[in-house]
Amino acid sequence: MTALPEIRDLVLRHAGRPTPAGLVLHRTDTPTEPMPAQTAPVFALVAQGAKYAMLGDGVFSYGAGQFVVASMELPMISHVSQASRTEPYLVLGLALRPPLIADLLLDAPPTTGEPAAGIAVSTADDDLLDAVVRLLRLLDRPDDQRVLWAGVERELVWRLLTSEQGGTVRQIGVGDGNIVQIERAIRWIREHHADLFRVEDVARVAGMSVTSLHRHFRAITTMTPIQFQKVVRLQEARARLLADPGDVAAVGFAVGYESASQFSREYRRLFGLPPGRDAARLARLDPARLATV
Repeated sequence: MTALPEIRDLVLRHAGRPTPAGLVLHRTDTPTEPMPAQTAPVFALVAQGAKYAMLGDGVFSYGAGQFVVASMELPMISHVSQASRTEPYLVLGLALRPPLIADLLLDAPPTTGEPAAGIAVSTADDDLLDAVVRLLRLLDRPDDQRVLWAGVERELVWRLLTSEQGGTVRQIGVGDGNIVQIERAIRWIREHHADLFRVEDVARVAGMSVTSLHRHFRAITTMTPIQFQKVVRLQEARARLLADPGDVAAVGFAVGYESASQFSREYRRLFGLPPGRDAARLARLDPARLATV
């Protein structure tokens, strides 16, 4: 990982400054609280520090020199686990553009066709790190950036497509098939997270059989549709409690729970404290500790 120290220095120098569209550089000086976070099609490389994330029953821990790729919006719980003022958590994120990936797929090696996870973590190899550092160097060279940025971005995405997590990246550029159907199901569940529904309802919206929906939905999200709905409900509840911690029971009913005790029990299982105590504790924290980048 010979390029990693330079990547760290470049992220540290440019974090907080304007960057080209699609690129985000972020610095955090303290560990943060586990907070709801929605993924998007993105590549994120940790240059220093470490982060911890959960998706359903799946746990992802990644540190310096490791990257995460996500192919769609998924309800994560994540927090910076290693950061300090002397060694801050440093990360770069690059939006993964479907048209670029679709174009590269024309030359990509074939796959087995099996559904890939919607999020995955790997250690970056030297070829990928080399593409990242050359992209970041362009931030100091505006004239070169205008001419070379698109080419280096294309190489970086190609490295991802041909990595062990290429299946997850490939999903972003596929315009039809099971991926689109699962995305349709996810969007519908989000819109109806407070409603009672049957899995058959989700399958009908997605245009899939119940068996096929279960297989592909779990492969991509690590959860069943009902488990996914529960996580979305609890994330929405926590966001509401942060904004207004007054009436815990009303928040539970608003996100779809008919039983206050069930709401409190499931909230505590996911976030570690009952909803009222959790909201009160978070309200006392420095806002920087609630960051989710």
